[in-house]
Amino acid sequence: MAEVSTGRLLGRHACVTGAGSGIGAAIAKSLVGAGAHVTLAGRRAEPLENLSAQLGREGTLALPGFDVTDPAAIAACLETARSRFGPVDILVNNAGEAPTAAFEKTSLDMWNHVLSVDLTGVFSVTQAVLADLKAKGNGARIINIASTAGLTGYAYVSAYVAAKHGVVGLTRALALELARTGVTVNAVCPGFTDTPLVRGALDTIVQKTGRTPEEALKELTRHNPQGRLVTPEEVADAVLWLASPSAQSVTGQAIAVAGGEIMAG
Repeated sequence: MAEVSTGRLLGRHACVTGAGSGIGAAIAKSLVGAGAHVTLAGRRAEPLENLSAQLGREGTLALPGFDVTDPAAIAACLETARSRFGPVDILVNNAGEAPTAAFEKTSLDMWNHVLSVDLTGVFSVTQAVLADLKAKGNGARIINIASTAGLTGYAYVSAYVAAKHGVVGLTRALALELARTGVTVNAVCPGFTDTPLVRGALDTIVQKTGRTPEEALKELTRHNPQGRLVTPEEVADAVLWLASPSAQSVTGQAIAVAGGEIMAG
């Protein structure tokens, strides 16, 4: 069932990578609710098709096969998206992976894969959409979903932490390059969020440590002063604000949505 539009982003074309579940799906729902046409980009067809059916097929395009590590796939998928909704003027780079391993057990293949998806993927998709965004000028948006791992360190996810620090750095550099074009570039940095990825991490903690699910959840939420997981909808609300006309003067920022875990100053 389609969302009732608020009209804040009426007629805009947003592309959300990693849109099939979790934070990406919540962002897509929020943007559709604000009136945007949304390209739901991801690798797997079923979750994207299900989400498109839920949100309304007239305002969304399920785009499976969108592999952020494959420039040819990116280009082909974007051509399809443009033929449906026109040039992209809001890009949300959300696709990412976060496998866990001690540093000494992190293989070069794992390291390269995480950086390829989580950092180089942001680079590749942004380059592929940049001409659209610059042509739009004022109102065009790049919103990178980073993590509090881009602002601090966590053990056993060294590749993920390195990649997300890179995303925050890229965000800041590109914001300065594009400042006079009217395109804003920002990062949203969620803390531990109630997503399938985090639920998988909880299962791993249970399996490897013998803790109960409740104990594993307490271990993750201890980082959040509010003592809870962030919801995907809270992250989506931050993205929606950054995408809105009222955020035109906000660029180069890394906004933590983490219950006070990270306080920039």
